[in-house]
Amino acid sequence: MNRNDLRGLARTRLREAKSLLDSGHHAGAYYLAGYVVECALKACIAKETKRHDFPDKNKVNASWTHQLTRLVDRAGLSASLDAESKSDPKFGLRWGVVKEWTEESRYITVSEQQARDLLTAITDSRHGVLRWLRRYW
Repeated sequence: MNRNDLRGLARTRLREAKSLLDSGHHAGAYYLAGYVVECALKACIAKETKRHDFPDKNKVNASWTHQLTRLVDRAGLSASLDAESKSDPKFGLRWGVVKEWTEESRYITVSEQQARDLLTAITDSRHGVLRWLRRYW
């Protein structure tokens, strides 16, 4: 799996999440929406890999997680996230919604509003998390 694969997967998961939400499958939409951000962050991490370089084991191991805040850190985006949150309070609110997602979301029931809130937090064209991540992937 490479950077382009991960970006494509993020786009695919976004379409699938929207489709699930539109068909009334809120929990599934919520769950897949989180993977949009995870894949986008992993694309950011993959961008760091240089041809013919042997990757640092600790960096590689730190990338094998579903925890979005850890992936932000691993991608080297913590300072950017802080700066973006300070300069755009709406973005900060959107990130606050997104960072609550976990891989364990597959075991919970969420309302339609929770699923919509997560998708909005990800896709908002002016303040969304995916808009921010696209700068780095």
